[in-house]
Parts: sequence; C-alpha cells; structure tokens
Amino acid sequence: MRLFHTSDWHLGQNLHGQERDFEHACFLTWLLAQLGQQQPDVLLIAGDIFDTVNPPVKAQERLYDFIVSAHEQQPKLTIVMIAGNHDSGSRIELPAPLMRRLRTHALGRVLWLDDGQLDAERLLIPLPDANDNIGAWCLALPFLRPAEVTGAHLGDDYLRGIGQVHEKLIAAANAKRQPGQALIAISHAHMAGGSVSEDSERSLIIGNAEALPASLFGPSISYVALGHLHKPQRVNSEDRIRYCGSPIPLSFSEIAYPHQILDVKLDGETLVSVEPLLIPRSVNLQRVGPLPLADILTQLGELPDIDLLADTQRQPWLEVRVKLDEPQPDLRQQIETALQGKSVRLVRIAAEYAGSGSRAGDDDGSRLIELDQLTPQELFSRAWQENYGSDADEQTLKDFAVLLQEVQQEGEQP
Repeated sequence: MRLFHTSDWHLGQNLHGQERDFEHACFLTWLLAQLGQQQPDVLLIAGDIFDTVNPPVKAQERLYDFIVSAHEQQPKLTIVMIAGNHDSGSRIELPAPLMRRLRTHALGRVLWLDDGQLDAERLLIPLPDANDNIGAWCLALPFLRPAEVTGAHLGDDYLRGIGQVHEKLIAAANAKRQPGQALIAISHAHMAGGSVSEDSERSLIIGNAEALPASLFGPSISYVALGHLHKPQRVNSEDRIRYCGSPIPLSFSEIAYPHQILDVKLDGETLVSVEPLLIPRSVNLQRVGPLPLADILTQLGELPDIDLLADTQRQPWLEVRVKLDEPQPDLRQQIETALQGKSVRLVRIAAEYAGSGSRAGDDDGSRLIELDQLTPQELFSRAWQENYGSDADEQTLKDFAVLLQEVQQEGEQP
C-alpha cells in the first residue's frame, strides 16, 4: 500500500494582509499531477486544511474542486482529511455525506455514545488497496478540544482524556483488523520534542502541557501521519511517526527549510519506506535586514528590477527589518521609494530601536515584536506581569488556556 502524507494546507491564509491563493493553487496543481503520476492508494490531509474556522469562499472552492478533480483522475483514490486546531470540526464534516461518494472521508470531531463509550466506529476508516481489498485501517484523530475529551465520563484532566481516546481507538482498531492489515494513524497534535515555527503555529495549550508523548502510538501502529508543526521532522527519531510539514512557507520564519509531502510505502503491516517529495516554491519569501536604514536602502536598491514579461504573481514577498537609533516618521516612504521598479512585493516593515535588547531564541539576536506576532497566551502573560509584577503561575496559565479553547470553539460554528 502506498500513501501520500500531507498536512497544514492553510487554505485562505493571508501573509500580513496579502492573500496566498495563487500559491495554494500552484501547490494543488502540483499535488494533482503527483497523484496522477505516482498513483498512491491513499491521500492523507492531517488537519489545518483551512487557515481560519470561517474560511473565505474561494478557499473552500479550492478544496472541493481539488477533491472532485482527484476523484475524476483517479477513481480508486481514498482521501482522509481531519480537522486541525485552525479548522472548524463541524464545518469540515458538513459535506461528509457528499464527499463519501468521492471516496473522501472528513472527520472533524470526536463523539461519545450514551453509555460513555467512544464512538470509535466513525473514526476507523478502511483503506482499500489497488485490488479493492482492505490493506489497512486509518485511525482518524482530529484535533481534540477540551470539551470533547473531558466531562462526566472522562473527568477534567485534558491530557488524560486525550490518552483515553487514543487507548480506546487503538483497541477498537486492533479488534477490527485482520492479519496483514496495517494500522495508520492520522492526527493533528503537538508531540513532545517537536520543533515549532512560532510565527505561524497557533499554540494548542499554554506551555508544554499540550506536548503529547509518542508512547500514545504503540508498536501496533505502522505509521503516524501528523499535522500541526510546519517543519518536516521525525518524532523521537522514529521513521514511523512523522510531520510532513506545510506545503508553502506560512511565515518568514519558515524560509530556510524545504517544503514537502511524504510518500509512504507499506508491505502488509511493515513500513517499507518514507520518502519526501519536494514541492516547488511558486513564490519566494525574501528578508532584508536587520540592518541600519542606510544599509537597508542600499540593499533594496540592488534588488532586481521588474521584468515586464514575468508573471507578477510570482514576485517574492518581502520583509524589511530595520535597526534605528531614533524614530523615522517617513520610514515606510523611504523604503517604498527605494523599492520603486523592483521585482518584489513589500508585505512587512519591522523596526528595532537601539538598546531594546534581544529575545532568547531569535535566530539573529534581534528583538522585533509587533502585535500580530504575539499569541493570546503571550498577551495574557504580559498583561499579568504588568498588572501584578510577577509571572502567572502554572494553574492560572492552564485556566486561561481552557478558557481560550472554549472561546475559539464557540467561534467555530459555521
């Protein structure tokens, strides 16, 4: 059996106010071509299909047009998609009855039966091989929100609730499968030890409390297709537990590493290989600085001029990071003047003032923080520090995290 592992499409995403539809269209065209050439049995989309719980119409059209095109091109292809923390679970599931006719399974929520047992049946999806025999079972684990895994039957411990969902679903899968059938898990979660892209990955729970142990996926699981972290990586150096990463760089912090999908091959229950398929970058992200203003203006003047015959949609997105000794009221005007006739699209100017210090973890030692870079958790922590003169304790941070999840969930209703 052969699977394509993808995740974190973030359809409808804006980069500092600029839409990315062209880049997503290029990715989906490339993916459709790969499906046609390679003929995998299964396509997995491990959450954060959309960038927001209420995605623009164009983003929804992109998804459903792709699914229809993939089915018309390859009628035996099975697609499994789950909701991530950016998605609305109910929205992802809304067209599920129609999508099943296209061999596409959409799972957005975990449900419990009246007797308190997990409704595992709806989360177990048969994966037919090229001969229409069930070669594997997919364990679909959409992003688990506190309201779905805590309550009367489960208690109030969020992580314990997540653990019970995994235990019950894996037990149900082991009971259902026949010898030789692999178990494939697809999950949207932050696994312990994962490398985070802080500018574009919404924190799931404050601190490290959300980091799930790899031990949740026992040895009976042949492969775990993860979503949420945008950098491709193994978990605990295990080939079978992987993040494939996002298909396009979703922030300037994601410039440096390649973007890819994973081509996964199994022989029965045995994982044979996991190979990256590199995604061509349709639009580059480019950063100038941090440097003093005079050096910035010089570097901007050296950028390539506009090619009138080139596609303007492929011009790089540009971030300019400036070091200043004093405020420059006409900073934007100076930068825009220097960029006239240049083959770039300016999306962000970040200024750092002398003496502002540095932030631990910055790759270049600079401190460039704007409101749109701060998560709700960081804003809360800063406000607490300002009001009370001390850091918020662990319980307060956990309480805020649960409240934030509840507010985000209420905002998901389509």
